[in-house]
Amino acid sequence: MRILVTGGCGYIGAVLVPELLSAGHHVIVVDNLMYSQVSLLNVATHPKFTFIRGDARDERLLAEILPQVDFIMPLAAIVGAPACERMPDLTESINLEAIRLIMRLRTGEQGIIFPTTNSGYGTTDGKLYCTEESPLEPISLYGRTKVQAEKELLESENAITLRLATVFGVSGRMRLDLLVNHFVYEAFFRGYIILYEEHYKRNYIHIKDVADCFLYCLENFDRLKNEAYNVGLDEANYSKRELADLVKRQVPGFTIVSSDIGKDPDQRNYLVSNAKLRGNGFAARRTVQRGILELLTAYKMLPVEGPYQNA
Repeated sequence: MRILVTGGCGYIGAVLVPELLSAGHHVIVVDNLMYSQVSLLNVATHPKFTFIRGDARDERLLAEILPQVDFIMPLAAIVGAPACERMPDLTESINLEAIRLIMRLRTGEQGIIFPTTNSGYGTTDGKLYCTEESPLEPISLYGRTKVQAEKELLESENAITLRLATVFGVSGRMRLDLLVNHFVYEAFFRGYIILYEEHYKRNYIHIKDVADCFLYCLENFDRLKNEAYNVGLDEANYSKRELADLVKRQVPGFTIVSSDIGKDPDQRNYLVSNAKLRGNGFAARRTVQRGILELLTAYKMLPVEGPYQNA
């Protein structure tokens, strides 16, 4: 296949693009490198890799590229509640308007595999499992733009949307604002963390499982298309406190301080069921514990300060 990946130098793209190339696909990446990342240097010489430094909202550029591809994976986005609230106009433009541009320019035969978020489920009591049939009640700008883009993509057909759990793990474009990555970073570099709203629950998924899911959807597109799927690890519906305790098992000196003061900018609290995707043949398999060990190894090589937070 010939695949266009917008935002391909980002956190997920840095892991996904090499996997697509290894599977034999031709990959065109469009990225404006807004974080000065060099995450795809390892594939720069691959004969089936093309990089274009550009903007995912550039209509002239996309009109030139889209006729060349079979599939589109729009990863370009402003992500994370703090970054989105700080740059609301840019968030609307990239997270939603850029998707509308792709829908307007693509042909009916071109498939789209789009990563959205299970943060669309918003705040629940943390007791009932959210399925793909559960109401979508996003409480952040990030969640609202992703939910709206998903709705319009599914209405346009020939698309798969993946409601990703909170992703964790090592990437060439590292992010420390994701919960598992952040907790391990605090344990490794600072030795302590102050937890507030520690009972809030989320579902988690390893970044390599995300890449595997994209490949699975690509290979089984006709069977899976025109549906949304939760993508997470079933046994990884953890509260913030449970997650911190998992980190402490690997870093015994890690001090966890509970606090009644503090408020998460994105008030998500939910359990997620991934049964629909599992019933269609794909299941995440890499544990949070494995990810913690990998992150601890990576942080030995990571500078203390760096452009690693989307905040």
